[in-house]
Amino acid sequence: IARSTQEAGGYLSEEDLAAHESTFVEPISTEYRGVRVYEVPPPGQGVAALEMLNILEGFELVSMGPSSADRIHLEVEAKKLAFEDLHEGIGDPGFSEIPMAELLSKDYAARLRGSISRDAKAVVSPSDPGGDTTYLCAVDAEGNGCSFINSLYRGFGSGIVAEGTGVCLHNRGNSFRLEAGHPNAIAPGKHPMHTIIPGLATSDGALWAVFGVMGAAMQPQGHAQLLINLLDYGMDPQEAVEHPRHRHENGVLLIEGRIPEDEIARLRGRGHRIDVREDFMIPAGGAQLIRILDNGVRACGSDPRKDGCALAQ
Repeated sequence: IARSTQEAGGYLSEEDLAAHESTFVEPISTEYRGVRVYEVPPPGQGVAALEMLNILEGFELVSMGPSSADRIHLEVEAKKLAFEDLHEGIGDPGFSEIPMAELLSKDYAARLRGSISRDAKAVVSPSDPGGDTTYLCAVDAEGNGCSFINSLYRGFGSGIVAEGTGVCLHNRGNSFRLEAGHPNAIAPGKHPMHTIIPGLATSDGALWAVFGVMGAAMQPQGHAQLLINLLDYGMDPQEAVEHPRHRHENGVLLIEGRIPEDEIARLRGRGHRIDVREDFMIPAGGAQLIRILDNGVRACGSDPRKDGCALAQ
């Protein structure tokens, strides 16, 4: 692996690989509508999903239609605020201090919520393009759950396959910033801020759901949309993953064609730049979800926007 990297002009050495250590971290979490939602901590972007939920918890989403302009507008505005924190303040916690307690506090969410206009969009900086990710989840007969995600980052990662191994090397280092002093500035031995975030939720200490959404910067947006579909609108898992989704990126709001035209017109009236896509668009990400119902049944949802299925044994 080191030799193939160096032959391609890279700097990875055998010493670098020998010094690698996997990390076993404590998840970060918040409570949304009585359910405890867990995400991986930085340098992952799970904090953005939790921030979005904290902000949106203060709105009566259930009084809005699940495909309404009101709901979509509020979710997009919450995403903008959460991603501003993500891109400006999140990096490897081994290299910079991250005020996690503040970022996930309900008081902070209330302050951010107060900056949202219900009638007009906010202007934000560009975000990252898409990636190449795989997700799976499982729950066994004893109620143990696994939420797993892996990614090469861009399509086929670096495009380098280590000779004789079949191992395709990722290019996650692309996520570093070149701005000196930034929490995500490139440095030796440092992890870049990354997008992959498996999700898990509990209720009264018992496993409630395992879930994930492939799709780079769509992942926090997708997590929030899935959980709102389940908790605010009472959808079953398959309904939750199939429901029309939206993705805000680089100042453009991508919307699936199943959203009613009058709701799209209302969003345009609030200043959103709208790009209406196909009914099940790939940029909306691919979701997998298992809900553990009160009677013990494992109810699954598998996204038609991607390859995949739900299986029982």
